Amino acid sequence: MPTDATLDRFLTGLSDLAPVAVWAHGSLAGGDYREGHSDLDLIAVLDDPVTARTVWRVARLHARLRAEPLAEKLHCTYLTPGTAAGADRRHLTWAHGRLFKRPVSPVTRRELHTFGRVLHGVRPAGLLPPVPDHELRAYLVRDQRDYWRPAVDHAPRWRQDVWVDVGLTTFARASVTLRDGRLITKRESLAELLTLGAPAEVVEDIRLRRYDRPDPPTEEWTARRGELVRGYLGPAIDALVASYA
Repeated sequence: MPTDATLDRFLTGLSDLAPVAVWAHGSLAGGDYREGHSDLDLIAVLDDPVTARTVWRVARLHARLRAEPLAEKLHCTYLTPGTAAGADRRHLTWAHGRLFKRPVSPVTRRELHTFGRVLHGVRPAGLLPPVPDHELRAYLVRDQRDYWRPAVDHAPRWRQDVWVDVGLTTFARASVTLRDGRLITKRESLAELLTLGAPAEVVEDIRLRRYDRPDPPTEEWTARRGELVRGYLGPAIDALVASYA
């Protein structure tokens, strides 16, 4: 499979950096992975400090992977044992074809502890401190309030599949975690969206694009879908934040 080939090539190239561990999270670990659609979400823990030379070597590794069929889907954040704690700390990350720094969120950390897939080395529990429930809840509320709610007001974004898919599934998953304390997959989030009153035709649109092969959407549907999502998601986020802030 292309996924296995890409991961094998990545792990082989990464061996030069002597990683302590490599873990998968997200769909790849949670059992809802769709090849060619889902991202390959990875965490690598390096034994040595991340120096300028480390950054150069990581950039070279990912440049060498560009010919792999799923290379553009492979995202990896690089930690060290001494920097693994602290959800606000920003770490070297390769994603979307470039290097930058970003935190490993409480959601990702909880995923790693709950169902993280070990590709190499020690298990997450051996290096990552557990995520307290109050920290996870606070993060989810902030993410919905400070990132997703303002994003709803930018209408052109919601003509794009990725905003519709991620915006709605992230809301449903946050709702379940805040309510029940458990993590759910994107597939499970589609059923949850219907329970939460999301437009059924939009939920079906997401399902078809993720799990089937639908016909290309019309411009009329793309515009209407965006308005349906914005009309639902804005008030839904407001209600969620009011309940759990």
